[in-house]
Amino acid sequence: MLHNFSAAGKKLRLWQRRGETYEHVLMKALGYAMFAPTYPTLEVETRVGLRYKPDLVARDDEGGFLFWGECGLNTIRKTAWLLKHSGTGKLVLFKIGFRVEPLIEQLRREIPEKYRLSGRLSLINFADNIVKLTGSKQIEKVPAEWFEKFEI
Repeated sequence: MLHNFSAAGKKLRLWQRRGETYEHVLMKALGYAMFAPTYPTLEVETRVGLRYKPDLVARDDEGGFLFWGECGLNTIRKTAWLLKHSGTGKLVLFKIGFRVEPLIEQLRREIPEKYRLSGRLSLINFADNIVKLTGSKQIEKVPAEWFEKFEI
């Protein structure tokens, strides 16, 4: 199913694949709206030639990763691999209505601090009612009351 969003002044056409939830698609649009102003090269679901394909990615002129976004389910193993091997400057995990405290504790326990320094790893947890809040699919900005942000 095709979803048409307006996010950060751009029209986004995002496909919801079989087995993929609408919430997963919505997190991509929300992440785009949040980070496109900071990362003008931000793209959604672009293959980058690595083991994993990011939900959101921004690259520099040399092809290095400035930003990598992962929406929804994501293992600790994948998160650690991305921090160790992708060279990304910023990795953001996106969730909706998630009980984040146990996950944050596990990330801090299992991923060495040297890979998480200087705010390199963040988690954004959107409000439980985010689907209702974004029903129009017009997401020019993401107000602070729609999410909580955690630096890990």
